[in-house]
Amino acid sequence: MGLRYVLFRTLHEVQVRTGLLRQRFPIDLPAEDFTTLAAWQASDTSFFFDKPFLEKAPFALSRPGSLIKRVKELQKGKLLFFGSTWYTVTDWLTNPKTGYRYNSTQHWTTIPDLSPEAGDIKYVWEKSRFTFLYDLIRYDFHQKEDQSELVFSEIENWIEANPVNCGPNWRCSQEITLRVLNWTFALHYYKTSPQLTEERFSRILNSLYRQMQHVEENIHFSRIAVRNNHALTETLGLYLVGMLYPFFQESTRWKEQGKRWFEEEVGYQIYQDGTFLQFSMNYHRVVVQLLTWAIQLAHRNGERWSEIVYDRARKSLQFLRACQDDRSGWLPNSGNNDGALFFPLSECHFRDYRPQLYALATTLGEDLNYGHGTWKEEAFWLAGQPSTRKAARRSSKGTQSHAFHKGGYYILRDHSTLTFLRCGSYQDRPFQADNLHLDIWVNGQNVLRDAGSYQYNTDEELIRYFAGTASHNTIMLDEHDQMRKGPRFIWYDWIRRAGGEWKENGESTMFRGWFQGYSHLSSGIIHTRNVTKVTGQLHWIIEDEILNAPTHLPMHQLWHPSEAFFDTYEINAYTSQGEPIPPIETEGWYSGLYGTKTATPRLAFTTTERYIQTEIRVKS
Repeated sequence: MGLRYVLFRTLHEVQVRTGLLRQRFPIDLPAEDFTTLAAWQASDTSFFFDKPFLEKAPFALSRPGSLIKRVKELQKGKLLFFGSTWYTVTDWLTNPKTGYRYNSTQHWTTIPDLSPEAGDIKYVWEKSRFTFLYDLIRYDFHQKEDQSELVFSEIENWIEANPVNCGPNWRCSQEITLRVLNWTFALHYYKTSPQLTEERFSRILNSLYRQMQHVEENIHFSRIAVRNNHALTETLGLYLVGMLYPFFQESTRWKEQGKRWFEEEVGYQIYQDGTFLQFSMNYHRVVVQLLTWAIQLAHRNGERWSEIVYDRARKSLQFLRACQDDRSGWLPNSGNNDGALFFPLSECHFRDYRPQLYALATTLGEDLNYGHGTWKEEAFWLAGQPSTRKAARRSSKGTQSHAFHKGGYYILRDHSTLTFLRCGSYQDRPFQADNLHLDIWVNGQNVLRDAGSYQYNTDEELIRYFAGTASHNTIMLDEHDQMRKGPRFIWYDWIRRAGGEWKENGESTMFRGWFQGYSHLSSGIIHTRNVTKVTGQLHWIIEDEILNAPTHLPMHQLWHPSEAFFDTYEINAYTSQGEPIPPIETEGWYSGLYGTKTATPRLAFTTTERYIQTEIRVKS
């Protein structure tokens, strides 16, 4: 992680253990007067929309049933967590999965992220993020109703239950920033509501202010110790709050520093080929939404970003679009997926990336050729009225290969299929041991898939399975991961050398990739994988070879098929002499959404040799 990281973490731990960090975050702070409600309502700061725009906007939701259901459940105290599971939420401090209730008077610096007794802290953070406000706002817009009293009473209730710098909801600066941005969206939508009284407005402003003071004071933890989407969120939050709330005494500093830091983080975290340093499709979507907020709100207020922000935004779109299944809008379940969708502004499935990519594309003036659909609603809210012209859909015919060498992703689109491979080295922190994983999509179905993430705070066996090599369609030496697992998100013995390329001839296209890994077992171990896709046919040939591995370790080729795979396809493996290798079916796991898992068959072809050839094709 580097000397800077080590020095910062050491100093941070000293401050935690001595109580110095607690002193930097005081409690019982007095209320302040910033501005009046009338002055704020009359200010010339521009948001995504104004009331006249919303009143004349033609966008209508054709089937609002799922939205209505979520709002009705919300009114009864139930919330859909991570797009997957309903929980009854009784307060802001209780984990609905474990029943554990945090102490609202405990200073945030003394609350652990991981606690077997408390369970996954994300289950407490989920409602306090206030993404449910978008359901209420969209419900009011589409149904012509008014939930403003519920919105403001929920915000006030949170303020009362979460004293400044106390309790679990002050533990994470990214969660704080998201809450501030989501409250800001609600304030602007209900800007002229009679329910937004002077007293309420003052109380909300004071809470916003104290939360952003916290973010600024702790910003270098995200910028040095974490340096991922947390840093992007928090630096953008400082910029946006500084711009949208100019009457805070720190606003000028927040805006200037936030802008500079956000530009630095975008340039560092999004690689030159458009891939992202967290090696996660879902976390990259988080960045896409942040870029949409950043670019659109800056432009609406007469400002621009440095050119690197626009360059990396466009390249992100190019990368994610290349990985996207045309029929479903889904992407491979690759990398960590914690269920994050910061600003849910459509009725599309959580795994459908079209709303977020289309909104950013509209902001940049790009055309992703999606055609018409419910995915356009997010662009309506965040990027102005989308174009109503009918765009031509991308043809499913022909063959096109993509190579993103910096991030380590290789994609082949051939007629109605998508062949996706992960093959990369690491200069930044790895999160999963998934090199040379192969995903196959046919007609919108992910027939050979990544098992997902499940949960970050669970038992050690499940953590190792979902983060490790065992949950991916690749080779495993005995029970050993490609890298050595450390605590939590840490991996040791990073893969430093890897490469890949596509080669095309008239009848097929072949990927050849390799990496040097397993250094905790022996030096110089290399895994090479050739994947040949027969053009225009549902036919793949995979050749795996391991070099320089200890001879006593068996070689397992692992596959995670979907439920429908065996109805249509057959998979057969052979030794170097052409002898069949019988498949061994074991129990695997699949997690399509955070916090959920289902037991599924996992196939393994095992040999003591160092070569396996596998053929996947439609049953004859």
